[in-house]
Amino acid sequence: MSESHGKVWWNELNTRDTEGAKAYYGSVCGWSFDTMPMQDGSGDYIVAKIGDDMVCGIFDLSLVPGLDEVPSHWMTYFAVDDVDVAASETEAAGGQVMRPPWDVKGVGRISTIKDPTGAVMGLMTPATDG
Repeated sequence: MSESHGKVWWNELNTRDTEGAKAYYGSVCGWSFDTMPMQDGSGDYIVAKIGDDMVCGIFDLSLVPGLDEVPSHWMTYFAVDDVDVAASETEAAGGQVMRPPWDVKGVGRISTIKDPTGAVMGLMTPATDG
């Protein structure tokens, strides 16, 4: 296993009020924000930073159809060596793959799953340099 396997790799605030979130977390946590277009062209992704260090992302839930009933929430992503294997192991253990693995250029391969206890999380095989 790699050194990153099993570690919390990324946190993401999913909300419909990204401007309100930026105002709140900017004030309370002292974060600054960078905005970047998402690869699929559906909107922007916000990266919260302390100095030059990225601390989390902010995602606009209104960009995804069918999530109208999903409340704002924090989503945690755990690093795994092979997200495809981990998704398969999740199903074998009685969990559910909510979104099959997909690639995000420069970020990694990601899957959204529900563990056997019902907790939703992300699994990610981080992109490697080179």
